[in-house]
Amino acid sequence: MAFNPSEFKHVNYLWNDEEASKLSPVENLVYRSNILGDDQRITNTGGGNTSAKIIEKDPLSGEEVEVLWVKGSGGDLRTSKVENFSSLYMDKLIALQDIYNSADEVGVKTQIEDDMVAMYKHATFNLNPRATSIDTPLHAFIPFKHVDHMHPNSVIAVAASKNCKALTQEIFGDELVWTEWQRPGFDLGLKLQQICRDYPDAKGVILAGHGVINWANDSKECYQLSLDIIEKAARYIESHDKGEMTFGGQKYAKLEKEKRDTVLAEVLPYLRGLVSGENKLIGTVQDDDDVLRFVNSEDAARLADLGTSCPDHFLRTKIKPLYVDWNPETDSIDTLKTLLEEGVAKYKEDYSAYYEACKHDNSPAQRASSPSICLIPGVGMVAWGKNKSESRVTAEFYNCAIEVMRGAEAIDEYVALPQQEAFDIEYWLLEEAKLQRMPKEAPLARDVVVVIGAGDGIGKATAHRVAKEGAHVVCADLRLENAKATAEELEAIYGKGIGVAGTGISSCGPAIALEVDITKRETVEALFKNVALAYGGIDNVIVTAGVFIAEGADLAKNDEVFELSFNVNVKGGYVVASEAQKLWEKQGLKGKMVLTTSVNGAVSKKGSLAYDTSKSAANHLVRELAVTLAPLVNVNALAPATVVQGSSMFPRDRVISSLTKYDIPFQESDSTEELRTRLAEFYAQRTLTKSPITPEDQAEAAYLLVSGQLNKTTGQIISVDGGLHEAFLR
Repeated sequence: MAFNPSEFKHVNYLWNDEEASKLSPVENLVYRSNILGDDQRITNTGGGNTSAKIIEKDPLSGEEVEVLWVKGSGGDLRTSKVENFSSLYMDKLIALQDIYNSADEVGVKTQIEDDMVAMYKHATFNLNPRATSIDTPLHAFIPFKHVDHMHPNSVIAVAASKNCKALTQEIFGDELVWTEWQRPGFDLGLKLQQICRDYPDAKGVILAGHGVINWANDSKECYQLSLDIIEKAARYIESHDKGEMTFGGQKYAKLEKEKRDTVLAEVLPYLRGLVSGENKLIGTVQDDDDVLRFVNSEDAARLADLGTSCPDHFLRTKIKPLYVDWNPETDSIDTLKTLLEEGVAKYKEDYSAYYEACKHDNSPAQRASSPSICLIPGVGMVAWGKNKSESRVTAEFYNCAIEVMRGAEAIDEYVALPQQEAFDIEYWLLEEAKLQRMPKEAPLARDVVVVIGAGDGIGKATAHRVAKEGAHVVCADLRLENAKATAEELEAIYGKGIGVAGTGISSCGPAIALEVDITKRETVEALFKNVALAYGGIDNVIVTAGVFIAEGADLAKNDEVFELSFNVNVKGGYVVASEAQKLWEKQGLKGKMVLTTSVNGAVSKKGSLAYDTSKSAANHLVRELAVTLAPLVNVNALAPATVVQGSSMFPRDRVISSLTKYDIPFQESDSTEELRTRLAEFYAQRTLTKSPITPEDQAEAAYLLVSGQLNKTTGQIISVDGGLHEAFLR
């Protein structure tokens, strides 16, 4: 039965004939891939494959040849472009079967099967550099022009059911053929080829524990078939839905949102410290109704312990999640912390035991043993990854796993892959090779850096500098609109990442904007609470916020200037440090703090009494904080001088006043930046280097202080002033 586009309830029908008709065959494949990947109910981020066999002109012979275009290794259907697809000569791929069959031993998990992956390079069409996926034979050996291999929740629910074979027949009849679990590879490709011969009227195969692969000779027809299959499975599950008794019914009640956030803000940094034993991790929180229904249920502990089924899932989520049996209605947060500590320790022991029990002589070394998924009744799910995008993908995959379990338990009984099969996927040498091909992580890729004052000047430049090194950047500022502008600039440059999960602020990418007034503790407390909810904790805090107000003749007003200067330039740094300290201590992870003082803190100067003395006090605050926060946190400062360009501390009227004071010619029609440049050039001539001081110069020093290159330096003030001898240490 085929559905009309308007009849779909469980997938989005997105095919547009007018748009598709304008595309080349390869572009049409990309189009089909993108609209399939756009619906998370069809396939997960990075998962699934699509292909098309297309007639191309051979660049050497000029003859027409059949070429397989198939999603390459590591690609994502939703975001893929042409360059994310491999292209291979079909005749050469078919010829590889003779090489495979000539081996002494053939079959799944044999050496020749793994060796064949390297042979795909010899079939590359037109020098395409895209690495070829291990799923390539699944597409190549199916004798149809178009093939879709998806990981839909509803279909995996069928594939992960105890009576999967019978359910396949009941739901799909002869349209789909069931085949037992086998990891992807050359041998599975040959089995699919044989199925097509044995069942010429079949339109696809249910891969037990894995997903579905289907085919057609027309791209739109293949797309429609993929949706039909998913819709049929979803409707069958819906007709067996258990309603309030889903997952055995509810064991615990969910906490209200405000209470959940309070618990999470308290627990997340602590949990981050526990799971970051091997490497620091970034968190993503998911606490929507579907997740809460699962973690609060009677069956949550049993199902979580079974682990996931689809290979794509447990490569991210590990063999199983950590479930803590915490009663949100009666137990304290301290009890939850104890349960998490004990749970993570036990999880690590169990993971090491799993590795030892399943490893082979040539298995890669054991990877990090901490859980990737933590399930907390009443609160939700916390996913962990090496960066925000990865943790959002991990959360997304366990969202899918929950839906798979829900569907399987509705229609039958959920079963996970045997541990050895799961291990052989997780520690497959080909997967290890894929991991080794990944680019080296940027220096700050696992760090959360809070930049206060990120709306302009030094703060904006610093936000850009640490983002360039891979940091997750919290752009905080008194003026939220300015902070948002900086965060949007960063996202435009570096993207939001491919993950699509996360609830509330935790659905963010690697840059967010938050409002803060560092003179008001409650706003600083709220800032760090939101940072914890967004990323799980903090690593580095850089404060560039400051205020300069020149005194006048009115002594009463000068009192206000003094009060504001010390509140912002001194007390503000202390307030930020004391609130950040709470997170650092919960995590137990090394951190860095950088304050921004000024060379004026060391040089007496007429006309800026309040500013200069506040900066002198800030210099000593750095030393006091270095002592207070040691040994966990290094505290240092950068001391700028006359950073005029791009600085909010040099508004137009102050610049004009200074230009007039120094008899520097200018025109009223000059832009503010032109005036700033003129003044900066004047100040530069007073330095030893004769160069204007820019926000980027300060940002470079700030980055140096948090980069890890100065781990043995604390309590120091680094002057970035172009060489003002008046500010030399006395």
